[in-house]
Amino acid sequence: MSAGVASVRRVIERWSRDQVLSLAPDAASQKAAAGVSAPGKWSGSGALPDVVWGECKGSGATPYRACVDLSEPAYKCSCPSRKFPCKHALGLLLLWASDGVPDGGAPAGWVTEWLEQRRSRAEQQDRREREPAKGSRPSSGSAQRESRVAAGLSELERWLTDQIAHGIAGARQTGLADWDELGRRLVDAQAPGVAGAVSRLSRVLREEDWPGLLLEEYALIHLLAVAHRRAAGLPAGLAETVRSRVGFPIIREDVLASPWIRDDWDVVGARDEEQDRLVARRVWLQGRATGRAALVLSFAPIGQALDASLVTGTTIDAALAYYPGASPVRALVAERYGPATAGPPAGTKLSRVPGRIAEVLAGDPWADSWPVVLGDVIPSTESLVDESGNGLPLHPAGGVPWRLLAVSGGRPVTVAAEWTPRGLRPLTVWDEEGQVVRL
Repeated sequence: MSAGVASVRRVIERWSRDQVLSLAPDAASQKAAAGVSAPGKWSGSGALPDVVWGECKGSGATPYRACVDLSEPAYKCSCPSRKFPCKHALGLLLLWASDGVPDGGAPAGWVTEWLEQRRSRAEQQDRREREPAKGSRPSSGSAQRESRVAAGLSELERWLTDQIAHGIAGARQTGLADWDELGRRLVDAQAPGVAGAVSRLSRVLREEDWPGLLLEEYALIHLLAVAHRRAAGLPAGLAETVRSRVGFPIIREDVLASPWIRDDWDVVGARDEEQDRLVARRVWLQGRATGRAALVLSFAPIGQALDASLVTGTTIDAALAYYPGASPVRALVAERYGPATAGPPAGTKLSRVPGRIAEVLAGDPWADSWPVVLGDVIPSTESLVDESGNGLPLHPAGGVPWRLLAVSGGRPVTVAAEWTPRGLRPLTVWDEEGQVVRL
């Protein structure tokens, strides 16, 4: 674990309205939460550094009891709602965010009981994870699977060679059917990572400069197939990256068995993306002491609530375990020790970003996103610019960043963005007073 982590924790800063609403599972929940956030609806409310609670008047004689463990966050409410968090938990947080919940006081017995139950379960889970596994665990890749993957990628190499030999002019007419069939064969060959890369080729055809973009994608897929074939001669970290990109699974327990890195982690941004009837949530973190970036992924079927335990704009004292690779970024939150109070994250100079991305791509040529936190940049309609005139373009699919422009007002701000080969996707901005605004 890294050194330099502050040993003294302070009171949690109240979240902004924007941060609270970002936890809602849907737009309807946001609207309903606003409707129950009036002070007159709540009684017996209070807040301590790690919990906020209160009772909300409903249609019945008995008020709904709601409380939120701010260190996760985790939610508890006596209402029958199946949404998570429910409108009462969100309404309580909105009231707290607007200074409508008094600090201090002794929590009610039902609040204390819930917190104790949570701590007891967490301790039991921690003991189970630390106990040595009994028996042998099956290997993550059998010899049969290795043979199937090798055969599938060999066929892929031949297919790509044929595509280049015959030209790509007809890709708009035949590409979708060809890629669909190729993807199915790669799934059968147990190479889902490569199959996913092939299935995403259809996005390229929407672009005006699709021929050049398609050649770039073909080149990266070919590079991955060749790298897998020559994996024995690759450095260990790069070989792990290749296996991960191909689609070999990495067992959660193996990740947690790797060395943990403890730091105060800024939750700098999040983005949801629909993938094959699932919604993937990408949450980006940045370590205060280590400066390391981390990506925490979670998935849920369309229409169901995603993990909302990492709130954009907050800082947590936690230990992360990274998945193996040459440019490791995906991680698991191995253990949370509590919140850490901090202002906006330290931004890097815009001029240093190209060099950092070059380092990332040297370790993982297939990396297509990376978090950057930029200090003192001025947004325009198409780019982020620093005081020296250096600029980085914004992703064209994002359109004009009106909200970012409004927060900045032409003044320098701190912006967290997701780097992609086609430009930056702004995720979060901190205004002059340090308030968090999700983009």
